[in-house]
Amino acid sequence: MTVGEEISGRRAANRRPGVHDALDPFAITTLVGLSAIWGLGQVAVKIVNMGLQPSFQAGLRSVLGCLLALAWCRFRRISLFDRDGTLGPGLIVGLLFGAEFICIYVGFDFTTVSRGIIFIFFAPFVVAVGAHYFIPGERLTTLRAVGLVAAFFGIVVAFSDQLSLPSPQAIIGDVLCLVAAVLWGATTLVIKTTRLNLVAPEKVLIYQLAFSAPLMFAAVPFFGPLIRDLDWVVGLAFAYQVVVIVTASYIVWFWMIAYYPAGQLYAFTFLSPLFTVMFGGLLLSEPLSPRLFGALAIVGAGLYLVSRQPRR
Repeated sequence: MTVGEEISGRRAANRRPGVHDALDPFAITTLVGLSAIWGLGQVAVKIVNMGLQPSFQAGLRSVLGCLLALAWCRFRRISLFDRDGTLGPGLIVGLLFGAEFICIYVGFDFTTVSRGIIFIFFAPFVVAVGAHYFIPGERLTTLRAVGLVAAFFGIVVAFSDQLSLPSPQAIIGDVLCLVAAVLWGATTLVIKTTRLNLVAPEKVLIYQLAFSAPLMFAAVPFFGPLIRDLDWVVGLAFAYQVVVIVTASYIVWFWMIAYYPAGQLYAFTFLSPLFTVMFGGLLLSEPLSPRLFGALAIVGAGLYLVSRQPRR
């Protein structure tokens, strides 16, 4: 028996009951809902950036989200302090998570959300390729690769009329968003290939929030004043990030990572930027291009290919 076969055998023995090899209707419906929540979240980030410095906002969000997650665990009596060998990988994913959101929030100060989000959604490719090599049973087939490319092309179509460089500094934001995509993908691969995949999703979330906050606060002195222009709209958008996105949606997301194939899950996140465009049009009066609906059709076709179960 090779070392790789031995590792695969151990993972199979430790596999959670109820783990799926492909997405089912419940997973697809949940992913569409999460994509809508995160799409609105990108609009919220843009709004909160007007009132709070990006790194300070991200750190404060992690602290408050961590407190809410701890309260939830206490209410549900979820054990968090067992010696289960997850502290090391928990620290790693926390630092990756912190660096990812510093890159995103600061990146949006340099580039537009429309440009930055395209680079952020390079993450599904990172996960798909990494899962192909490191996660048994999650091979990247030709059909799924075509689906990923089609979904990404749909995003580019949706934003193609907004891709011109808005300023010479925009390239800085673009690079930061691309780095964030790699960090996001790496976070998922660490979760799927370590003991973090076997513990409660709430514990995985708390690791990320608790270990990311110090990193985010350490970066605060480099990005200007903490307060910019606070008002009730900024406060409402920030509350949405803390309660709905960081606490509720991330718990659901990490639960799904434990039970469904990572590459297929990430493919559905391509819907999120399209929801961002829709919510931007509805809430910020940003123009809705007719090509958005064509892009939705392309993304939908790509997601169908990614989630389609191979013939046996």
